[in-house]
Amino acid sequence: MKPRPTRGRMRIHSLENVDKALQFLKEQRVHLENIQVIKIETEDNRETRSAKDALLLWCQMKTAGYPEVNIQNFTTSWRDGLAFNALIHRHRPDLVDFSKLTKSNANYNLQRAFRTAEQHLGLARLLDPEDVNMEAPDEKSIITYVVSFYHYFSKMKALAVEGKRIGKVLDQVLEVGKIIERYEELAAELLAWIHRTVGLISNQKFANSLSGVQQQLQAFTAYCTLEKPVKFQEKGNLEVLLFSIQSKLRACNRRLFVPREGCGIWDIDKAWGELEKAEHEREAALRAELIRQEKLELLAQRFDHKVAMRESWLNENQRLVSQDNFGYELPAVEAAMKKHEAIEADIAAYEERVQGVAELAQALAAEGYYDIRRVAAQRDSVLRQWALLTGLVGARRTRLEQNLALQKVFQEMVYMVDWMEEMQAQLLSPECGQHLVEADDLLQKHGLLEGDIVAQSERVEALNAAALRFSQLQGYQPCDPQVICNRVNHVHGCLAELQEQAARRRAELEASRSLWALLQELEEAESWARDKERLLEAAGGGSAAGAAGAAGTAGGAHDLSSTARLLAQHKILQGELGGRRALLQQALRCGEELVAAGGAVGPGAETVQLVGLAERAASARRRWQRLEEAAARRERRLQEARALHQFGADLDGLLDWLRDAYRLAAAGDFGHDEASSRRLARQHRALTGEVEAHRGPVSGLRRQLATLGGASGAGPLVVALQVRVVEAEQLFAEVTEVAALRRQWLRDALAVYRMFGEVHACELWIGEKEQWLLSMRVPDSLDDVEVVQHRFESLDQEMNSLMGRVLDVNHTVQELVEGGHPSSDEVRSCQDHLNSR
Repeated sequence: MKPRPTRGRMRIHSLENVDKALQFLKEQRVHLENIQVIKIETEDNRETRSAKDALLLWCQMKTAGYPEVNIQNFTTSWRDGLAFNALIHRHRPDLVDFSKLTKSNANYNLQRAFRTAEQHLGLARLLDPEDVNMEAPDEKSIITYVVSFYHYFSKMKALAVEGKRIGKVLDQVLEVGKIIERYEELAAELLAWIHRTVGLISNQKFANSLSGVQQQLQAFTAYCTLEKPVKFQEKGNLEVLLFSIQSKLRACNRRLFVPREGCGIWDIDKAWGELEKAEHEREAALRAELIRQEKLELLAQRFDHKVAMRESWLNENQRLVSQDNFGYELPAVEAAMKKHEAIEADIAAYEERVQGVAELAQALAAEGYYDIRRVAAQRDSVLRQWALLTGLVGARRTRLEQNLALQKVFQEMVYMVDWMEEMQAQLLSPECGQHLVEADDLLQKHGLLEGDIVAQSERVEALNAAALRFSQLQGYQPCDPQVICNRVNHVHGCLAELQEQAARRRAELEASRSLWALLQELEEAESWARDKERLLEAAGGGSAAGAAGAAGTAGGAHDLSSTARLLAQHKILQGELGGRRALLQQALRCGEELVAAGGAVGPGAETVQLVGLAERAASARRRWQRLEEAAARRERRLQEARALHQFGADLDGLLDWLRDAYRLAAAGDFGHDEASSRRLARQHRALTGEVEAHRGPVSGLRRQLATLGGASGAGPLVVALQVRVVEAEQLFAEVTEVAALRRQWLRDALAVYRMFGEVHACELWIGEKEQWLLSMRVPDSLDDVEVVQHRFESLDQEMNSLMGRVLDVNHTVQELVEGGHPSSDEVRSCQDHLNSR
């Protein structure tokens, strides 16, 4: 068993090879020096690499395409031995059967590669399988061994490559160029077919019939089963062709082919996806359209069946409603109307079925049915027959209604003639009433009869007008016009006779009522005037002397409120007098007219004579004159009493105000300081102004009382008012005197408080200055001396000013003392204290 070499060192297998190994090491050193100049140009970005990276790139290029060979470094990428065998197979495929090698048999692969390199290539065996098939093979040893492969193969094929390279490259370029042209041509044709097919099958316009849509669906199915598979096979061939192009270029170590924009496999796949999407949409649309056309065919069959049924029913009912057999009496016409209403109900119920035909036609039109013209024609035919039937039914109803209305008018005319005959019997009564209540009752009943006649006359006129309209109809006429006119004339004559008789009866009743009403009005007016006259005499009758006394005793006017109440009651009485006066005058005029007529009222021998009407009117006129004179006297007395009572009330208010003013003027409060004294002085000035404002009214009280009491004499109320006037004058004089005294006292108090304020202010100033002088120190610097000197100069000026205020205080004290002020001692003491300071 051979001893294992140390890691990182090559092993020499036999002594006889020592010289060969030494020679090999020398050569390898040269090779290691030459490895520094190995340069390989890449095909992706034309970048050059050198040294170890160049050798690694060379190995990758030579082993490209070999399965399970991926050289990324000079250590672990060589452990399975496939990389060494791939290098030998790339240059001498006759020495190695690479297809029989497996990745799992690493030692076998390494042993075979090393033995083949040593025996057939003459490369010294520098490594054993154990040196490579390990966790971390020595990188430098593997690089040295791989460099020997690089130099051997470079020398071996240098001349052959040089000779064949140009021709081979040219042949490959020409061959690949032809294949590329073929690819682009086929790709352009396939894309053009795809775009054209997408445009065709994207068209959503379909034949507007079931057979046409079925043919379109068959054509689309033929396309999917015959034409499309061929193009799908062409698409697969294009992918194979592109792979072949790329393989050839990759084998020549040339840059891969990039199809021009729009012709790549990805473009074809994208277009093919759009084609399949359009196919799906086309198929879905065709299926939906096929279902729609089948539904339309079923709907059209249903429409034809319904049209046939509706036309048969319409023809039968048209024949039925074309017959007129109404009769000539009201019961027969009513029976014919009920039968016609049953026919109308049946026809009205059938309208939904006719509308169903129109709805089916509208649905077919909305869905675009291909034979819509025929459908529309049949629908129009059914609608025309329906319109004809409804027109015939309406015309027959109109004729029936005319017959029924005319028969009802004739029946109403018969009823009206019977009623007018009954009314004429009631209007022939000779009774006119024996007094006003009975006359009013008869007239009211006659008014009700007239209201009935007016209402029925309107009804008669309406019946006549309605009947005459039937005689003026154009075309169909339910009755002979002459018969209608004869009946209208008969009814109109009966109505005119009834109205004339009602007017005569009303004239008789109104004449009777007017006489009785006039007599009653005159009697009521005289009675009312008599009652009011007695009331006025009881309230305040007698002479006008002593208006206040009379008003207070006889009239109840004891005070102002009672007088106002009596005046209000008297105004109400005057209002009643005015209203009664107009009614009485009207009644008197009516009486004069009746007397001037000088006849009798009433039918036949039963008359009402105008006896005593003139005497009753004259008596009522005299009674009314006396009532108006009594009312005028009472109003005059009440006005005088109200004026006196109002004067007394105003006088009481004045006395109350004077008493309040006296209380305020006699108050002993003069204030406790200057501010309160000023406030009291302002209040007193206001009070004095009000007192002066009342001077004029107080002085005019005697004249006003003389004016009011002149007509009444010296009644008790006037005497009492005179006493109160004297009281008011005396109280006003006292208020004036007291107010003058209080004004002086307030003025003195204000002067005292003002003097006390001045004294207090002066003493405060003197105290402050004394304290400053006592606390002042002699200054140490010239500046402080100047400041003190300045303050002394200011003190002199302030003392001069204070002296003026002290003199004013002394003058005020002198005036108070000389005026005999109650606080003279206190004022003088305050003055002495200030002067001593």
